[in-house]
Amino acid sequence: MADDEKRTLLTFLHAQRESVLAILGGLGEDALTTPVQPVGWTPLGMVEHLGYAERHWFQEIVTGTADPVAWPDDHEPLTTPRSPDVVFAFYREQCRRSDEIFAATPLSAVPELRHPTPLADDIADLRGVVLHMIEETARHAGHLDVVRELIDGRTGLGPR
Repeated sequence: MADDEKRTLLTFLHAQRESVLAILGGLGEDALTTPVQPVGWTPLGMVEHLGYAERHWFQEIVTGTADPVAWPDDHEPLTTPRSPDVVFAFYREQCRRSDEIFAATPLSAVPELRHPTPLADDIADLRGVVLHMIEETARHAGHLDVVRELIDGRTGLGPR
């Protein structure tokens, strides 16, 4: 039963990750690095944010440790000075590492560290971590979907 649940959770997480990539597929660097909404975040900055979220939840919280990133984190939130190739490679690598941790950890495993409130009380095991990452990725995929429509009118991109 646990294997079926893990497979289902991973299927939904993968679908949301694939949506993020599909929504942004085919956009050039200008579109990826230009804010579309007044708050100022960029599509590429959102992808980098999602990479950091994967790293934070699966590496830092679940295992208690994470390899340092290769750059200083000294820019405005949800923007990035890095190129699309670097950011997309970072995101894919963090997702790959998350999948490895997820595969090797029981759903009921208590994370090594606790996320600061308000989520600290809601996420007590790996199951909670993966559900949160599905939620986080889906939420931001929705943001990206709206931005893509504003950029070039395309909608309905992604596997679902």
